[in-house]
Amino acid sequence: MPWKGEKDPYKIWLSEIILQQTRVEQGLDYYNRFIKEFPHIIKLAKATDKKVFKMWEGLGYYSRCRNLLATARYISKEKKGEFPDSYEEIKNLKGIGPYTAAAISSFAFNRPYAVVDGNVFRVLSRVFGIKTPVDTTEGKKIFSTLADELLDKKQPGIYNQSIMDFGAIVCKPAAPLCQLCPFNKTCFAFLNYTIDTLPVKEKKIVIKDRWFYYFTLQCNDEIYIHQRTAKDIWQQLYEFYLIEENKKLNSNQLTKRLKKFDNLLNSPTEVVLPFQQLSHQRIHASFLHLQLKQKPVFLKTGQWVKKNRLKQFTFPGIIREFMKGF
Repeated sequence: MPWKGEKDPYKIWLSEIILQQTRVEQGLDYYNRFIKEFPHIIKLAKATDKKVFKMWEGLGYYSRCRNLLATARYISKEKKGEFPDSYEEIKNLKGIGPYTAAAISSFAFNRPYAVVDGNVFRVLSRVFGIKTPVDTTEGKKIFSTLADELLDKKQPGIYNQSIMDFGAIVCKPAAPLCQLCPFNKTCFAFLNYTIDTLPVKEKKIVIKDRWFYYFTLQCNDEIYIHQRTAKDIWQQLYEFYLIEENKKLNSNQLTKRLKKFDNLLNSPTEVVLPFQQLSHQRIHASFLHLQLKQKPVFLKTGQWVKKNRLKQFTFPGIIREFMKGF
């Protein structure tokens, strides 16, 4: 990976933000494109929101993109483009927590801060037999303290990268390579047959179902879109006219929702896509294409865009999937 062994804090930071909630195979192309387009943080800071969001399209978790821009602009303006080199100052940057701050501090500046990510949680819990849930305050404190005790203070960057790689390649979540592991003579999980039960997680994710009914309003060759501005999923991304419901609508209920568009030229056909699973939500999306005689006067916000220009805007993944056949 191009960020392995990297000393430039900007590139390390960019890779860490992209790889949050993203597989390496997917994030690699995005990283390379961002570095090519924005070789230094000042250039990223000068870019428009629209351009950066379009480049981010497909990665999801768009709050990362908003934080990326906010931090780049802060460093460009307040630090004259120089990335801070102290752990505390790095941790206070928008979108950066203890893990990312430790990674940047140790990899770029050789600061003695232990990185504790999912791989490290797994290695430590198995080797030392720690059954305290990793997603509790107590668990995080126990693992952080142990990680700091084990850290090679003279070579923190090399140590951090090594234990992370060890967790990713040897001490894997499923089918770990225990027979090849140098710790198999002392590893608690291996000796006590608890590999599959460690690490322990306490919290269960509660999934919320949401039903999105998108009306693709078209007048002549223009389509109505608007930007999501509320503090919700997909903030700052664009979408079609939306009616959200707390349950699936039947055909009669859907017909009632269409009454406000009484100047239709067509009888809309509903297109239903498979639900999209987010971290804590399931989005059930349906699309109805409405050909209108004139633009509705009640639409005070948003904009009408020629159909062939839609690809210039950043849409959520489920809308991009619909647009493949639109």
